[in-house]
Amino acid sequence: MRSGAWWAITVLELKGVFSQARRLDQVEPMAREAIALMLDVDPSSFDVEVRPELPQEVTRARKARSALRRAEESAEEATITAARALLAKGYTVRDAGALLGISAQRVSQLAPRKRARPVATNGSPGGASESGQDEAAAA
Repeated sequence: MRSGAWWAITVLELKGVFSQARRLDQVEPMAREAIALMLDVDPSSFDVEVRPELPQEVTRARKARSALRRAEESAEEATITAARALLAKGYTVRDAGALLGISAQRVSQLAPRKRARPVATNGSPGGASESGQDEAAAA
């Protein structure tokens, strides 16, 4: 609990063990030291869990941030589903991106499609003849 400029440390499991720290990151080592002195044990021989009493504003902010993370996860799942559905219906990656409000690259990341292997014609791997006439005819 915060007490003025200090964190007041109370060890609930050990009656009469109290300490204080300037900053929250100092609470755990200070509590550990107080417990070790009280029990006459090595400070590394036990676990300490710091549970600060949070002001209402902090609790509200943490709940809002948690809700935001859940909403972002839900939006991502819906976007993936929509991107896949649009591509399955024949929309282009660019059109799907425009409809979803994301880039075409992001659509490709979310719903990757297997590229068709080029079909060989005239015996060449890329589909063009050795003379390149098929490319010119297709252009």
